[in-house]
Amino acid sequence: MTRLERWINPRCEENGGRSGFRLLPTGLDAFVARGVLIDLADRTLDLQYYIFHPDETGSLIIDRLIAAADRGVRVRILLDDWGTLEKKDEVVAGLDAHPNIEIRVFNPYIHRSGIHRLGELLTSFTRVNRRMHNKQFIADSAAVVLGGRNIGDEYFSRGELDFQDVDVLVGGPVAQQSAQSFEAYWTSKYAIPIAQLGKFTPDPARFDAARTELRARCDGLRDSDYGRALADSDLARDLRANALHLHWAEGRVIADPPDKISQPVGTRSDAFLGGQLSPYARGAQKDMLIVSPYFVPGKDGVAFFGERRREGVNVEVLTNSLAATDVWLVHAGYMKYRRPLLDKGVRLFELRPEAAGATKARASRAFVGSSRASLHGKTFVFDRTSVFIGSVNLDPRSLEQNTEVGVLVSSPALAEEVARLFDYWASPELSYEVTRRNGGLEWTGGFTNEPKAGFWRPLGAKFFSHLPIDSLI
Repeated sequence: MTRLERWINPRCEENGGRSGFRLLPTGLDAFVARGVLIDLADRTLDLQYYIFHPDETGSLIIDRLIAAADRGVRVRILLDDWGTLEKKDEVVAGLDAHPNIEIRVFNPYIHRSGIHRLGELLTSFTRVNRRMHNKQFIADSAAVVLGGRNIGDEYFSRGELDFQDVDVLVGGPVAQQSAQSFEAYWTSKYAIPIAQLGKFTPDPARFDAARTELRARCDGLRDSDYGRALADSDLARDLRANALHLHWAEGRVIADPPDKISQPVGTRSDAFLGGQLSPYARGAQKDMLIVSPYFVPGKDGVAFFGERRREGVNVEVLTNSLAATDVWLVHAGYMKYRRPLLDKGVRLFELRPEAAGATKARASRAFVGSSRASLHGKTFVFDRTSVFIGSVNLDPRSLEQNTEVGVLVSSPALAEEVARLFDYWASPELSYEVTRRNGGLEWTGGFTNEPKAGFWRPLGAKFFSHLPIDSLI
């Protein structure tokens, strides 16, 4: 039995076999949780990600993964091919040279670069456009981090772009469910060992040289805020001492099956994440709080939210403003649905780009740094009694083309904690509320056009909003 199992299993038994949940609302906490779980793992580390950047925080994590592999931990990393493009291939493949580290790529391009890759995009667009957006970090099948964050500086609030996001650390049965979901993807025919792609024959000599470079880089980061937090932050100390305060509750992992990508776009199935989550959205009696950075509800979504409003359910949505979004083309898909949603009584909030630089006292607990903010969290709160935290956006790409994963938790305490985070993000200091005024729209502060979005973004978004692009964004 591993250390994590010895610490977590008795607490699960004391709490009726339920799982323990700890919200990770800051980038620093999310980074620390992953780093410390690596240090505590004795048997396995399974990582499943859409993007994995070998930047400062990514380097610190890679360095710890190698150290874990050195002490005999089996490390498996499953990446979507979108996150391992060209220049990153050699970096990622290099890890595969370690005897205890294996890398696989999901639904990869056959051609890794140049004109041949472009040709594959053009001739096989239907296939390569289907992506694995799942995000899981599993240690010894006993603890898991689930949520919206990839691996990289911007996801951990370090860098010029500061993604506002939320993860949850879970110990117990939910971690075992996550491990089962990971195994289904890892053993699927779509997960290809990276050594089989291109010319990536493992080179132990190159690995040793790269490791020396990585070690020197991480030594230089030891005195950074993030390096120190791994060693002596409250979260790190509590994790190592098994002293974390946890919400004990029933929860279950909801995930798309890997073969979703082989089904025609638009296929509906109760086995898909959307089909599994739909009954909870339809069952809400009082309110729904929705956080989705990319929000393109479509006509069906507008009709659904309108139906919920007619039944007396309060519906509030937080998404990105045009100035804050990192993908302005998605805003083109969203903007045409604002008026219909508002007319049906849905409340809309859009995160301000300066949210990360907020200076009020409350901001210091939820934000790190002073970079431009962009919403990246994906959570749904139902009646403030249950909450979903995961990787899925409410847009056609997530629901119809990508594969996704998350956890649904029946816990008024955790749901209320996420609801408070929603209220904080949606506060006037951090977001605009969009309302109807004189036949048009108005944003908090008296704006009657997209606030602080410059000249070209509104022009481009408005132009593309008239095109049938919902299925592509």
